[in-house]
Amino acid sequence: MNRTLPAALATGDRPPGRWGWLAVGIWLFYLAQPLTEIWQTQHGVVRILGLLNLVAFGVAYLGFFGVLRWQEFRSDASPLWHRLGFLGLMLTLTLLLIPTAGQTALTCVVYIAATAVISLSPQLGVAIVLLLLGSVELAMRVVPGWTDDGSYGFAIFLGALAVFGMRRAMQRGSELQRAREDMAKLAVQEERNRFARDLHDILGHSLTVITVKAELAGRLIQVNPEKAAAEVADVESLARAALGDVRAAVAGYRELSLAGELVSARTALQAAEIKADLPTTMDEVPEENRELFAWVVREGVTNVIRHSGAKRCTIKLSARQIEVLDDGKGPGGTTSGHGLLGLRERADQAGAALQVGESPDGGFRLAAKVGP
Repeated sequence: MNRTLPAALATGDRPPGRWGWLAVGIWLFYLAQPLTEIWQTQHGVVRILGLLNLVAFGVAYLGFFGVLRWQEFRSDASPLWHRLGFLGLMLTLTLLLIPTAGQTALTCVVYIAATAVISLSPQLGVAIVLLLLGSVELAMRVVPGWTDDGSYGFAIFLGALAVFGMRRAMQRGSELQRAREDMAKLAVQEERNRFARDLHDILGHSLTVITVKAELAGRLIQVNPEKAAAEVADVESLARAALGDVRAAVAGYRELSLAGELVSARTALQAAEIKADLPTTMDEVPEENRELFAWVVREGVTNVIRHSGAKRCTIKLSARQIEVLDDGKGPGGTTSGHGLLGLRERADQAGAALQVGESPDGGFRLAAKVGP
């Protein structure tokens, strides 16, 4: 005799959808045995009462499932006494069914065990299943006319075990869903950090050069109006370029050019009246290293102009390394700024080592080396 537990109480990582009622209600088919027993052995009012009792049990089972489904099968969604009360009602209906259905009424105990496992904490659910199992085995041995074929006890044990496994699978599914949501939030946060870092690097460099050129134009406006006008034109051009960089960053396709950064660095250093000793070629630099080296040039030159007070800036370039050196005040407090933190992250992603410290001339040295 097959008395498989209503396994569809827990399917997947979410409560059943529109077909959840069918998936659970179909297991009421196993109540056909007590139904047949009542119909064949009882007559008149007793038969009607027995059938009504069996229908009430089925309604209680489906109603309890509806409550659990609404609560998303969380064992802490309602007070414990509510859940124990439901189980007590189902047990009472089972006991009332015994006078009309006889031993076949024990089929209902399988549903009670299933509901206990899915609705209560694991410890309490196991305790109730063991209590039901012991009571059924004892009743089949002491009640006159009942036979102990082991099928009811086995059905209770097997059904409870199956639902317990399904409940664990449902919990694991819910945990996996929450983990996916957390990963999505972390990905969004990481993208926000990346965009903020890029925006800082873009505007930090551009606004530094604009500030230097604007100051130079202010000093020249009286003594050399034509030169001042040229500097103002450069400020306008730089502002437009910075706006273009920001728009490109928003669009997500901006990439730095090493050649372009070297040209911009020469222009910015000259505007700040810092002698620039820059490489004239970059042919030996592999393509995969050029974007990282471009970021080093941008960050290094920005720091030279902003913080160093230097008179000379030198950039040394090789296939696997780039160095930005000056003869200014030295590292000071510039070794942990936002720009350097962002540059260090880029270097880590490219498998490069970033070095920040004092240059041989006593100034500041920023270097990135790819590989050993």
